[in-house]
Amino acid sequence: MYEVEVLFEGYSRPTEGGMLTNCTSTLIKGPKNIIVDTMTPWDRFKLLNAVEKQGILCEEIDYVISTHGHSDHVGNNNLFLNAKHLVGRCVSHKQMYYDDSKFFNSDGVYEIDKNIQVISTPGHTLADVSVIVQTIKASIGIVGDLFECEEDIMDETIWLNAGSENPILQKKYRKDILEQVDYIIPGHGPMFATKKYK
Repeated sequence: MYEVEVLFEGYSRPTEGGMLTNCTSTLIKGPKNIIVDTMTPWDRFKLLNAVEKQGILCEEIDYVISTHGHSDHVGNNNLFLNAKHLVGRCVSHKQMYYDDSKFFNSDGVYEIDKNIQVISTPGHTLADVSVIVQTIKASIGIVGDLFECEEDIMDETIWLNAGSENPILQKKYRKDILEQVDYIIPGHGPMFATKKYK
């Protein structure tokens, strides 16, 4: 079975000059080792150290999944050169780019194995994906910026102001994910339980 480790909790807060922000980075350990969202290029050494503290080498990562292509989510993808890379629905390995229809079925699901699915959740960007992990104890959705943070459930201006290419789709997939998993790891905040929102 899989274990989910949040390596770094994301954040996003306004400052005088703009938004101070970085994404949540999550490691999935198990039969396949997966890193979801690799933060900014300036976080290189911090991320390397965090992965190694989990007892995993960069070359042992099987998949790098970027929930979407924004720079705070893809900044260190190049550290994991043995991995298959998914940036949104774009699937590649080295210089080979694959037809996503060979991976994502008609329901927008890419099954890594029976306990890990990558699903299309467009809204924040039209290529957004989320990762659903089944652990021994719970189902966990690693959702990137589908949810900015738990607070955006009660105050939708938070996720709308963070940029949404399609608010109608984003609202739909937010509802779907809330109903589907026990915990959500959002793009810019700590993990939270979904029970009270169902």
